[in-house]
Amino acid sequence: MPSVSHLKRAEAGAADTLCAELVRRTADANAALMRGDIGTYRALNPLAADFTLMSPFGGRPTRGAELTEERWQSVGRFFANGDFELELVQAYGSAEMIVLAVIERARVEVGSLPMQDWALRVTLVYRREGGEWRLAHRHADPLANGISLEQAATLGQAAAVG
Repeated sequence: MPSVSHLKRAEAGAADTLCAELVRRTADANAALMRGDIGTYRALNPLAADFTLMSPFGGRPTRGAELTEERWQSVGRFFANGDFELELVQAYGSAEMIVLAVIERARVEVGSLPMQDWALRVTLVYRREGGEWRLAHRHADPLANGISLEQAATLGQAAAVG
């Protein structure tokens, strides 16, 4: 696992352990989600009250209060029969906040699409609240495999219009 940046040597060991635990918990939570198990995902991934989500499908960011029980259940139904792997690119940490830059790889049925491979670049921000690590921010995009300049321009132009 890449080492934690921006910490004194004495703090680095403890931070590495915390990051490793969050990486494992995140991987387990997302593996459950790819199987459609929203209950386990939520139990393993508690959200901060001011959580923000920047979905890999784009659009306006979602705030935690917008994630109603109905919406959570819809998210759970969106994924089915999936397998999941998490690759840690980098971890940054302090006593109160840990940021994970990861690549998420899944083979999963999404929405009405048949089983297929998905790779997302993801940034996760965890904040310690009362001794518990809560997810404060998630930003994901489907660009892990790269796109051309022309494809990026098309996406950027579409975003400017919408």
